[in-house]
Amino acid sequence: MGSALPLGEPAPADGALPPTTRIDPETPFGVYLHVPFCRVRCGYCDFNTYTSGELRGARQDEYADTLLREIDLAQGVLSDAGGLRPASTVFFGGGTPTLLPPGDLARMLDGVRMVFGIADGAEVTVEANPDTVTDAVAAELAASGVTRMSVGMQSAVPHVLAALDRTHDPVNVASAVSIARAHGLDVSLDLIYGAPGESLEDWRLSLETAVALAPDHISAYALIIEDGTKLARQIRRGEVPAPDDDLQADMYELADDLLGAAGYDWYEVSNWARGDEHRSRHNLAYWQGHDWWGFGPGAHSHIAGLRFWNVKHPAAYAQRLAAGESPAAGRERPDAEARALESILLRTRIREGFPVAELLGEGRHAVAALIADGLIEGPAALHGRIVLTRRGRLLADAVVRALTD
Repeated sequence: MGSALPLGEPAPADGALPPTTRIDPETPFGVYLHVPFCRVRCGYCDFNTYTSGELRGARQDEYADTLLREIDLAQGVLSDAGGLRPASTVFFGGGTPTLLPPGDLARMLDGVRMVFGIADGAEVTVEANPDTVTDAVAAELAASGVTRMSVGMQSAVPHVLAALDRTHDPVNVASAVSIARAHGLDVSLDLIYGAPGESLEDWRLSLETAVALAPDHISAYALIIEDGTKLARQIRRGEVPAPDDDLQADMYELADDLLGAAGYDWYEVSNWARGDEHRSRHNLAYWQGHDWWGFGPGAHSHIAGLRFWNVKHPAAYAQRLAAGESPAAGRERPDAEARALESILLRTRIREGFPVAELLGEGRHAVAALIADGLIEGPAALHGRIVLTRRGRLLADAVVRALTD
């Protein structure tokens, strides 16, 4: 059911932003809609998600109406702060959004449209389990204004899927891609590498299978072992091996080679797209520090430098909104030093890089050594940008430490 919420000051019951909040109307605004339901809990997952047996007082069939109450609350909060803007991106994440009827997702999207407006050409993404994608589902989503489907493929190899506790039929990935395409949706595939028992050749097969489906976008994430997950317990008991860092590095390099050869350009450490127009604009907004409101239990928001987050359990979330209260559990405004560190941490991950001029003194002194070590691109640095080399992408945390120590 996810990791603990961060510490911070309590959020007010009405959700009002501090009177000192200054919203820039030119800053893009994104909307994240969290759907916290899953049929089963994957062994590696620590997202704020719930199976039917864990809901305890929350009802899946009432969820859309509950979330629409938070959208109405956000309208008042942002109107009072002078910050209503049309959404430039909308992202349904989870969990498994497509466990809800597509009509519920459409109603939630209509709520965003009526309260904020949706900008012309906005990117509207729905994450989907391959087994839940039917022609009827895709047709209704496309008709509601969805433009993009992100399909949780993870692997093409049955024993790897089993190690991850993924229950979908690998055959349905191709079906989901074909159906989404038939309804005019862009398609992204999500992959995970480094699962227990996964070989380099297993990973090659997954990559080749994904490329053969010709999606517009591919994400490839190294498996991270999160405390409190089933997989962490299995590793602690010695039942399965921990991920091998060297093998994961080899897997990353193989992904970059195969995806690059197939016409996919990296634009963020774990993401590749066929042309700039197919990048995930919603995720780029996170890395670039734009504003967004996260709706749903456990969702996080960022408005004009203020961060706030909702109570985690769907029942507590529903109870607060039914009482006319904000579901926000806490909030914080990072100081200038923390914001500068976060900006370096996030913006160095993307292809455009981080401006050398914005580095503090010690960070600037590290640039020459990072070039010499092959971690950042020399020509880009000479033109004023910190851009990671492939080796630098594998050691991104070390680059950030060097730039901020």
